Amino acid sequence: MTGIASIRELMTRNMRQSGIYIAFVLIIALFAILTDGLLLSPGNISNIVLQYSYILILAIGMVIVIIAGHIDLSVGSVVAFTGAVAATLVIKDGQPWWVGVVAALVVGLLVGAWQGFWVAFVGIPAFIVTLAGMLLFRGATLLVLDNISLSPFPREYGQIASGFQNGLIGGQGFDAFTLVVFGIAVAGYAFSQWRSRQAKLRYQQVVEAFPLFVLKIALTGAVVMWFAYQLATSRGLPNVLIILAVLIIVYGLVTNRTVFGRHVYAIGGNLSAAQLSGVKVKWVNFWIMTNMGFLAGVAGAVYSSRSNGAQPAAGNMFELDAIAACFIGGAAVTGGVGRVSGAMVGGLIMGVMSNGMQLMGIDQSVQQVVKGLVLLLAVAFDVYNKRRASGSR
Repeated sequence: MTGIASIRELMTRNMRQSGIYIAFVLIIALFAILTDGLLLSPGNISNIVLQYSYILILAIGMVIVIIAGHIDLSVGSVVAFTGAVAATLVIKDGQPWWVGVVAALVVGLLVGAWQGFWVAFVGIPAFIVTLAGMLLFRGATLLVLDNISLSPFPREYGQIASGFQNGLIGGQGFDAFTLVVFGIAVAGYAFSQWRSRQAKLRYQQVVEAFPLFVLKIALTGAVVMWFAYQLATSRGLPNVLIILAVLIIVYGLVTNRTVFGRHVYAIGGNLSAAQLSGVKVKWVNFWIMTNMGFLAGVAGAVYSSRSNGAQPAAGNMFELDAIAACFIGGAAVTGGVGRVSGAMVGGLIMGVMSNGMQLMGIDQSVQQVVKGLVLLLAVAFDVYNKRRASGSR
């Protein structure tokens, strides 16, 4: 009976977070069947990582913005603008490839600081500031590029998003380095989960039964290593996945283990209480928007590398994909709730659906309809959960 109770508690403790992982598995299974297994082929899995990495990078910053109760509509235009600056310096002016990367990051930071100033210190809602930014930086992109596309980048720049780490330590028919890296990651995950469990036990908090804990670790490790093997038998470890993994780890720690992260949640959960508690709301909001600009610069470098050039229309609708990833992944519309891991799963759900529908030859217009319905249902589920919680009190 104890085990049954533990399973029930494990599934209902946080239905929104549990539900998104279950939905992710079901969506993968559905499209795997509909595409006759093509979705899960090594080459296609590698392509999904490459094609949607920049959306996941944007979603990391966007979920922090949404947790604080804001929204950023400008990130697509900032991606285009930072990519255009990089292309102009590297392709047009002949600067080294790394100068373009640094320029994209610096411009992203400056854009974020510009928008953070208006949001934090002037007091204009982020929705309005970033709506203006969407227009402003799209226009700036057109000016920088002079309404024409620039390409190609040098090979080194292209390796940022299209390169792989393969053959570093050998392997027959697979890349051993990829398996070693993922094996270390699984071991690190298991150790962190064990430490977290021990800390909860010391404070006499409720934890799942030990067999369930072991089962969770084993299943997670099996799925991760299966994913690693698919990459290893394709082209190896994508460079962009390394970038993404570093960002996920860093921002996961920032949101969960730092004072700044706690302040972000406090502002989104109850602004008045946060102010009364001494949280420097203006500066926190400033750095939230600055960080979003920085990550848009990272995404701009990755996207321009992936497309091997800069186009005036680059980044179109990226902001909506990033916002959708956050809400599907469990972020609350009213702020105060959300996780980086949830946003990543939400982004992967969008990516798997898009990729699966493309493999099935479904028209682009129908794909947009499906994405819109999924976003609407995710937000409706959030509203339903809040009403049920308030009703139970």
